[in-house]
Amino acid sequence: MDVDALLEWYERVRRPLPWRETRDPYALLVSEVMLQQTQALRVVPYYERWLSEFPTAPDLAVAPVRDVLELWSGLGYNRRALALQRAAVFVSEHGWPDDLTELPGVGKYTAAAVSSFAWDRDMAAVDTNVRRVLTRREGLDVDVSARADELLPRGRAAPFNQAMMELGATVCRPRNPDCAQCPVERGCLRLVVTPVRRVKSVRFEDTDRWARGRVIASLLQETEIPLEGERLERALVGLERDGLIVRDATGRPQLP
Repeated sequence: MDVDALLEWYERVRRPLPWRETRDPYALLVSEVMLQQTQALRVVPYYERWLSEFPTAPDLAVAPVRDVLELWSGLGYNRRALALQRAAVFVSEHGWPDDLTELPGVGKYTAAAVSSFAWDRDMAAVDTNVRRVLTRREGLDVDVSARADELLPRGRAAPFNQAMMELGATVCRPRNPDCAQCPVERGCLRLVVTPVRRVKSVRFEDTDRWARGRVIASLLQETEIPLEGERLERALVGLERDGLIVRDATGRPQLP
């Protein structure tokens, strides 16, 4: 792969996303947690509101859970917000660890991304976009993590990681990849994996995730929970397990 061509392409076409303009590890961690399972353009207004309300890790660490969940509302997967707050508590008490996977809720990818963007550490960040690019290009048997580390230009980890993610998000898309616009098309196997047969989809309103979201929304708005019976109890058990609610002496749910 022509890494120089990739980096030149990225500088020309990169999207002006706000987290690309900072080296603050806290802001970068916020963006990476929000970007998990959420598209970048949808994250932008949430990211900006979050940093306006909680501009530093200590600000988030002492914030009431209700305020944290209220600001997160609409992004989904509310436990991400609590994991982010727990990480902020750790940073406030102990500082930033050398190995960011010591932070609550931070895995190998997020640790590599924040480390490279904030401190220029030579760590390849392999997300689903990067994995797709390298698998399509070099075959299903490629060791993606090892190959990404091999390609990473020492001293330029931040732009390399951003460029690989941008390539996967905007050109080497899951469906209908735009190979004609690819800056590193030469040598690509253009591997197309046979799609897995789709199973019958379930309406979002019938999922546990929807039910859990309704419980949190109702508690934030102080309105009646629009669920009952086994479905309500299943949602409450899951939310309580994740630390998103507690129950009073009568079993009534409330925010921590």
